[in-house]
This record gives sequence, structure tokens and C-alpha cells, in this order.
Amino acid sequence: MARAPAFGQGKTRLARDAGRVAALRINRALQARTLRLSRDLRWTTILAVTPERARNARLPGVWPGAVKRVTQGGGDLGARLARVMKRVRGSVAVIGTDSPDVEARDIHATFRALGHARIVVGPARDGGFWILAARRSDDVTGAFSGVRWSSAHTLSDLVARLRVGHARVRTLEDIDTLEDWRAWRARRRQRCAAPRLATCESIG
Repeated sequence: MARAPAFGQGKTRLARDAGRVAALRINRALQARTLRLSRDLRWTTILAVTPERARNARLPGVWPGAVKRVTQGGGDLGARLARVMKRVRGSVAVIGTDSPDVEARDIHATFRALGHARIVVGPARDGGFWILAARRSDDVTGAFSGVRWSSAHTLSDLVARLRVGHARVRTLEDIDTLEDWRAWRARRRQRCAAPRLATCESIG
């Protein structure tokens, strides 16, 4: 799930404090990394985009041209998530582009967890989720009504509405504000300075 990176489109809280140029640069870097790691032979990757015109947008270095694109359509996040998930028959997982620590192994762990749970969520530290998966889309999309999207209550609202059990994978950070970005970069510098880490990927 991705909004086409452009000035004034998405990352508004980040842009307010970091400036539009910095926010766009960070947004593009996060999206490029997520698309790069999410392409794997173990599953089929589809890029669900908004706005509608972004379906044919050329974004070299950010959105790979070889990845199939669909549009999210209108409505709130719940309506758009439901529309995208219902396009897939069988197991499906949706992931945003705001979590710089996500790895391919996290997506794989989510699909594996569907072996013993009908729904799997990856919590985000801000109260939302960075991944949501289901064996069948109908298992989860019926719980979207009434969820306070993009808030500290998103995950708790969703879980309260589920009619089947769920499992969780590891909790990750979301980057929504300049404070989030600075805190993540500080933690990353500490991790990269560890003796056994010879290299550390650059983001943004």
C-alpha cells in the first residue's frame, strides 16, 4: 500500500517539521527500500497505489516497473484495505511503506504464522500495524468498520472487532514525524556501531 511520493502528498506531519524537500526524500527512500525487500519468489508482490493516476506513474528507483500495480480506490483506509485484500484469493498480507526496519524474513514469518492462525498482525509502536495478513480476506475485512484509522487506537480497535483468533509477529517502528525519524536514526547508529556489524544499509 503506497501513496505516490510527491510534494504535498503524504507524510504531512513529517513535512510540517522537516520541510517538504526532506519529507519527500525520506518518503521515497522508505518506499524504495520496502519495494526492494518485498519482492521475493516465495510470494507474489502487488503494489496498491493512490491516487488513481499513480497507476501509470514513472518513479524509477522507487517503484520497480516490473511489479504489478493496482489502485486502492476511494474511501478511508479501511475501505481501501478491504478493496485491495479482496483482490487476492487465498492468503494475503498488506504492508505499508513506513517501517524502515522491516525485512523479508518478517514477511515470511507472517505467512508462516498463518499456518496456525487465521489472522496475523505486526504491531507498530504508534498503536497501528505495519503488516496485516489473513488466510482469507473475509476473515479480517469485516472488522474494519468503526476502526479509528491512523491513530493510537487502530490496532486495539481492529483486534476488538475480530471474530477469529489472531497471532502477532514482531513490533516495528513507523516513521510519521520528524521525532520518529530522528529517534530511529539514533537507534540505528547505535546498532550499526556494534562490533559485529561490518556494514549498515543507508536509508534516506
